[in-house]
Amino acid sequence: MAREFENKTIFITGAAKGQGRAVALAFAAEGANIAAFDLGEKIPYPAYNRSSNEDLEKLKAEVEAIGAKILIYAGDVRKAEDVREAVERAVSEFGGIDILFSNAGIAAYGYSWELTEEQWDALIDVNLKGGFLVSKYVIPHLIEKKSGVIIYNSSVAGLRGFGRMSHYAASKHGLVGLTKSQAIELAPYGIRVVSIHPTGVNTPMNDGLAEMEGTTPTEIAERSAGNLLRTPWIETEDVVEAVKFIASDRAKYITGSQFVLDAGLLTR
Repeated sequence: MAREFENKTIFITGAAKGQGRAVALAFAAEGANIAAFDLGEKIPYPAYNRSSNEDLEKLKAEVEAIGAKILIYAGDVRKAEDVREAVERAVSEFGGIDILFSNAGIAAYGYSWELTEEQWDALIDVNLKGGFLVSKYVIPHLIEKKSGVIIYNSSVAGLRGFGRMSHYAASKHGLVGLTKSQAIELAPYGIRVVSIHPTGVNTPMNDGLAEMEGTTPTEIAERSAGNLLRTPWIETEDVVEAVKFIASDRAKYITGSQFVLDAGLLTR
């Protein structure tokens, strides 16, 4: 039985944990080559623990156990040279890139007037600049093939505001503008660009935010979301299904759009 993404290559940022890891494993199971990029070290803000080199190695072992090929790269999406090198290695290893899942992101709380310049820059640089940089280096390879799909992992915070999260919301709104503009630029080359907008997702990030706020992960999800449906969060598998659909030929006429997985939050 044919697998949906057999011999396709997906480049994933923020691949070692959470949504990125789930997408990597799901696409590997569908026959895709995986180019997995993640930080692999702690940065000063936000202060919770994120992915490590060990997490990348664990993902590599899991993907190989499925029978798929994987390239891992520990780097910083804020650094052009790291991103450029990772993309070039993926192209060299797999012969090209077909799908980009720009997923790397961080979140934190703070009133807008109390945020430091460093805190503001941290969210904008990882969430928005990181998306710009990885697309900058992937797009020329997609143009050469005259095909491809770029998927930005935004948030419900990319479509409305949230108190104490102005820097996060600003970064995620920025991805919408990037999505719409690149969709216009890249349509002549047969390349589609879509942003996805999950409500709170059940990932280790909730644990980190809860630790910083002195509360529980469920409380973090309920505070941030306020979903219409009776669930504090959605699961990584829900994001996986959205990414698989958008990346497939089933969505061949979808570009420049915002794909919402909000459990009804945005209707409130």
